Amino acid sequence: MRGIVFYGTEHIRNKHISIFDTTLRDGEQTPGISLNTEQKLNIAQQLDKLGVDVLEAGFAVSTKGDRESVQAIANAGLSLDVCGLARVKREDIDACVETGVDMIHTFVSTSDVQRIHTINKSREEVLEMAVDAVEYIKDHDIKCLFSAMDATRTDFDYLIDIYKSVEGAGCDIINVPDTVGVMSPSSMYNLISDINNNVNIPIDVHCHNDFGLAVANSLMAVEAGASQTQVTINGLGERAGNADLAETAMSLNSIYGAKTNINTKYIMETAKMVERYTGINIPAHMPIVGENAFAHESGIHTHGVLEKSDTFEPGIMTPEMVGQNRRIVLGKHAGKHAIKKSLETAGIYPTDEQLNEIIDNIKSIADKGKRITDADLYTIASTVMGKPSGEDAIKLKELSVMTGNISTPTAVVKAVIRDSETIASNTGVGPVDAAIKAVEEIIGEYATINIHDFRIEAISGGSDALAEVTIGVEDEKGKIISARSASADIVIASVDALITSLNIMLKSKS
Repeated sequence: MRGIVFYGTEHIRNKHISIFDTTLRDGEQTPGISLNTEQKLNIAQQLDKLGVDVLEAGFAVSTKGDRESVQAIANAGLSLDVCGLARVKREDIDACVETGVDMIHTFVSTSDVQRIHTINKSREEVLEMAVDAVEYIKDHDIKCLFSAMDATRTDFDYLIDIYKSVEGAGCDIINVPDTVGVMSPSSMYNLISDINNNVNIPIDVHCHNDFGLAVANSLMAVEAGASQTQVTINGLGERAGNADLAETAMSLNSIYGAKTNINTKYIMETAKMVERYTGINIPAHMPIVGENAFAHESGIHTHGVLEKSDTFEPGIMTPEMVGQNRRIVLGKHAGKHAIKKSLETAGIYPTDEQLNEIIDNIKSIADKGKRITDADLYTIASTVMGKPSGEDAIKLKELSVMTGNISTPTAVVKAVIRDSETIASNTGVGPVDAAIKAVEEIIGEYATINIHDFRIEAISGGSDALAEVTIGVEDEKGKIISARSASADIVIASVDALITSLNIMLKSKS
């Protein structure tokens, strides 16, 4: 398997790739996100723990708060390099220098569309500004990263002229931004290859996700010779965001066999911290850190995974590697093996007959669009296993309820009682009351009962919550028998709990 995975990329195996995180700069440019200094410092410390090589702390010149945040992070004694962002302007560079950062990332628009319509400079002026900025940064004996903004839409010959010029000015590393996310992976590979053939300093890439290709483009850039890639936690950033750190780092580590300094077991806790601070929820289906990334529902899949995890998981990446957990999700696709395993894990051991009934109940509820939680499973199992064994005296055949703003709630119940079919209808103050009264009517000639207690509890949140109903029935001698049932339909749960209580009562009389 590994031979196939690495086919054609052997040159990357064991190569070290630096991870440059820009969550606190480009990530904070996600619409609706604004982080305070304390939050930024906490994230920076978490990224240091994660093993990020370079952290872009912010745009120091933009606001007083940004400058304070950058300075606080630069002075926090972190192991990683702290980077500040600056336009090719001396006041921007001075603001970064004053914060004490380890690296300054300076940038200028180089594509014709941006150069003409945003900064209104000629190609010659832009080149001169870039060289001056790099020289000014190096005069302060600080590492310099230069970005030709919108590089992927810049005339190639001009782009090479700029990169060669900043290299000659002492730049330490050049960045190739796909600023508007328009590159295809093959185009990115070709561009980085050509740049790599023309410059002698390390190449970094910054890919945006407008077409969902940011991670793919970052990986192709590495294949073509880039030694550093810029990422954000949870793929945050302008518009559709940036290349996601987890996806990029795990692809490099697990698929390519490259080396990074990322301590992968902290990926999940880092993602959750950023989710908490930003308020941007991680999609359930997001690779690696999403709730469903290592979740299985299909019977075939769960059976395979429970036997050997890499039957339906990559194998070269496990949930434990990234601080995740494998989950077996219960629903209409769930198999007997998975449900039995989930119950046994909780110390619940149903008979085969009971297990089949539990499975039928789960699939019936899931068919109505209800998500089955662990609490739901245990309630269903408890209900089924609490029913009396042997032939039931009462078997419900049909239940229908009519209700509305004008009509009185009316319930019709059809049941077989000791081989005799009986039907009854009744009204009530609500649909549950009407249904219970109808059941009481059909049982009248067999037993005298009184509803001693009645409790309803929602097991899970939402308007489609699974309702658990517990009913206590008192017979003519004062004996109380309780039973419970669970369903997404509260009327059905109520009737089922009542009939279970009555069956227990009638069996005790026989």
